[in-house]
Amino acid sequence: MTDDRSQNSVEDFSRKRRIVKTDEFSSVFRLRPVFRTAHFVLYTRRNALPHARLGVVAAKRLAPRAVTRNTVKRVTRELFRLTPLPPIDCVVRLSKSVNTKAGPATTARLKRELRNEITQLFSSQRRAGGS
Repeated sequence: MTDDRSQNSVEDFSRKRRIVKTDEFSSVFRLRPVFRTAHFVLYTRRNALPHARLGVVAAKRLAPRAVTRNTVKRVTRELFRLTPLPPIDCVVRLSKSVNTKAGPATTARLKRELRNEITQLFSSQRRAGGS
């Protein structure tokens, strides 16, 4: 049995579409941020691959609860899979606290806000054709 999703690179998030090594993150971070929203910063760098790759950084000090950090990563990966991008390496970094330990871990409002901001980040690259 074959997985039909692996045939469609837009919906694929296999290991080859991820930035996982520290030096790969560092090479993208060395560049200036391309786009900012209220909570996120996007760094990009062209790559020689036929597809875009994604790395997500959600620091514990900005999202103290693991469930919140996982929500940030999950929403980012989902929108990355669904957005056709040029062959670039994207690193999405959480830059401002999304909630505190006293606040709700995940809410519909938080997810909606995250989704809107991350959609803006990826849309900026789709329009610009990468950096």
